Amino acid sequence: MADDPKLRVVSSEAEERMSIPKPEEKFSLDRFKSKLDTSGGSVDTLISALPISSIGRAGDFVRLHPDEENYWTPELCFVSVPVDGQKDRVLHLIDEEVAKRHDLQDKITRFRLALGTKPGNAFFLCRVPSQNLANIWNKTARDACEQAKTLWTQAISKKEPNTEGYRFTRALDQDIFAAPKWPTEELDTLIERTFKGCMIQTDDHPGLLRLLGAKPRVS
Repeated sequence: MADDPKLRVVSSEAEERMSIPKPEEKFSLDRFKSKLDTSGGSVDTLISALPISSIGRAGDFVRLHPDEENYWTPELCFVSVPVDGQKDRVLHLIDEEVAKRHDLQDKITRFRLALGTKPGNAFFLCRVPSQNLANIWNKTARDACEQAKTLWTQAISKKEPNTEGYRFTRALDQDIFAAPKWPTEELDTLIERTFKGCMIQTDDHPGLLRLLGAKPRVS
């Protein structure tokens, strides 16, 4: 069968298009973009165990969380447990009923904890005095904590002769430090994380046994 001239024209045009080199695609990062949906807002950084300090030992200006109902504890019970070979003791929470069973009431220290921060969101748990408020050290520390709910506050031990207590001042320019970005985690969660392994709730807790000078009992 004779060649159809129309087929030769179509074939020639197709071969010509195939012979033209395609331009290289321009590099783009689009294919590597994260597809994680962040439209729900920012995600809080997980806060690990927090340091514990009185406002007088903070050594800097401090703010305490203004929501006292949710970020200040009621009065709690604590004991300090010795650590073999170390000078410092480790603060433990203790169930008061457990302490009574073992006649450890005299070793209990009672105070509140409040979520606090130094400039730059350096969070810590602040010891807030709740006992013996007639004592000038406790009273002035407690008063400083109250002020720190709304103002950047620094508490400093008085150095003048025959004077006691804390002298607490406010930052001259309150906006020199950024407002705290308080965590949204519940205070109970932060405290549980901070005192992990250091909550005496049973008669066989290692911290309790150390206070009693007792070996673990074998059942």
